Amino acid sequence: MRIAVITGASAGLGEQFARQMKGAFPEIQGVWLIARRADRLAELARKLPDLETEILPLDLCDKACLDRLAEKLAAEKPEVGLLINNAGCGYLGNLGEGELSLQTRMTDLNVTALTAVTHMTIPYIPAGGRIINVSSIASFCANPRMTVYSSTKAYVSSFTRGLSQELKSRKIAVTAVCPGPMATEFLDVGKIAGNSKTFETLPYCDPEKVVAGTLAASRAGRVFYTPKGFYKLYRVLAKILPHGLMVKLAWC
Repeated sequence: MRIAVITGASAGLGEQFARQMKGAFPEIQGVWLIARRADRLAELARKLPDLETEILPLDLCDKACLDRLAEKLAAEKPEVGLLINNAGCGYLGNLGEGELSLQTRMTDLNVTALTAVTHMTIPYIPAGGRIINVSSIASFCANPRMTVYSSTKAYVSSFTRGLSQELKSRKIAVTAVCPGPMATEFLDVGKIAGNSKTFETLPYCDPEKVVAGTLAASRAGRVFYTPKGFYKLYRVLAKILPHGLMVKLAWC
């Protein structure tokens, strides 16, 4: 049985990926849903009658949880047709102020956990399999007041580009989606809502449309997908304008 593995599956884009992936990849018959909140995962699983679901309530910032996932993969040796690295977090604030634990959680989840989950899953991905990494428009240039977050997402995008070449000979496609802000709990958890004039003026992306576009891009073998024309332009400008100017424009 070919399965999907989705991290950060309990809300936002992760939930949308779980709901929509069967339409894009009908060969997927089961899914491992990974997130911290078991109750939310159970609720989501009930809404996926066409898939054989397994709930894995894991905190991917906890090494013991990563070890449990690695042990499960080694024991069951599943055929992972689709890995979706959606788990991530972002917090607003200057480095050196506020809680250190919030800054290091971004690197632990957005970088270390994503790398670890991908590393341990790749041996079980067959030819024709796919990996989707959730990056951000913040990966295009540094974002003051979200310096650590934008740096972690720059890693995700660079990681995707390199990994897509590494896995090309195995016929495994790797795609990064780089959306703008969305009306999800990410903004509240990160204390961004109501505290950033930039976020208040930017056009928002629709999570349902973002996921639909990402799945289509993955199906087509694209390495990067940027939703919405405004952010496609932003990505181009980040390539051609002086980086110092872009950083000033990206102030959160």
